[in-house]
Amino acid sequence: MEEGTSRDGQASAGTSDKPVVILVIGMAGSGKTTLIQRMNSHLHAKNLPGYIINMDPAVTHVPYSANIDIRDTVKYKNVMKEYNLGPNGGILTSCNLFATRFDQVIQLCEKPRNPPLKYIIVDTPGQIEIFTWSASGAIVTELLASSFPTIVVYVVDTPRCVNPQTFMSNMLQACSILYKTKLPMLLAFNKVDVTRHEFALEWMSDFEAYSSALERDASYASTLSRSLSLVLDEFYDNLNSVGVSAATGEGMDQFFEGVHKCAREFAEYYLPEMERLKKEKADKEARRQQREMEKLRADMGGVGLGSSSGTQAGGNSGSTVGAAAAA
Repeated sequence: MEEGTSRDGQASAGTSDKPVVILVIGMAGSGKTTLIQRMNSHLHAKNLPGYIINMDPAVTHVPYSANIDIRDTVKYKNVMKEYNLGPNGGILTSCNLFATRFDQVIQLCEKPRNPPLKYIIVDTPGQIEIFTWSASGAIVTELLASSFPTIVVYVVDTPRCVNPQTFMSNMLQACSILYKTKLPMLLAFNKVDVTRHEFALEWMSDFEAYSSALERDASYASTLSRSLSLVLDEFYDNLNSVGVSAATGEGMDQFFEGVHKCAREFAEYYLPEMERLKKEKADKEARRQQREMEKLRADMGGVGLGSSSGTQAGGNSGSTVGAAAAA
């Protein structure tokens, strides 16, 4: 037990003084932006310094004051006109353009402050695939994770998940994001003031309960959902979840407890893996440079040998001509 505590302490030593990055991702209408406003209010009430980054270029209004706003850098409608794009293409291109300057965002987040930042909250575009499966999303996620302890909060629209197949769609989306980002995930069941989330927790822990909910539907989709539930059983076991209400503020203390738990997981499991991958990449690059240097030395050696032979041949030729002239 003491060994485990020591290991956890060592792993988190390098990240305890850094703010935790919370990437808020969810399907359109799940309440991401409203939840961020509730998180912002909660931090202000607790006197905890936070920093908010808005990554949605198409949003017309946000209920919070963003410290960094993509709309100040990239004009979404101008991008659509200039590149002759539709709405989704405009959002994607705007995010790509913003990602080229994200190193400046990292520098702003790393700037020393008094009191120091505790949280960096990132609001992502409503079109979930634009961030999770784009080059800009990968760049932003990797830059943040390489600089700060980073977690993903996947926001679920609880009332819609009463339908078992909609629930399964959300779980598959969450699973794909988990394996795409390779970061700790907190599942936030939003709108619990409208519909309690205990049914979802039961479906995640009890296959028979989920199977019973599907019995009223005999379609192919229902059979597929039942099979997928078995496949996702291990995914459920290692997933942190919490019920929250962005409207009333219910569950926010438990929400931030879940955030801290995910941050500890980042320090204990994800950070060492990231360091291992960095070392492998550095070693691979060192070997490549070594091969290039050896090749260059071989080429230079060949050139030197050729020059030496040419000089020697030229000297012998000169001697022969001189001897002939003397004769």
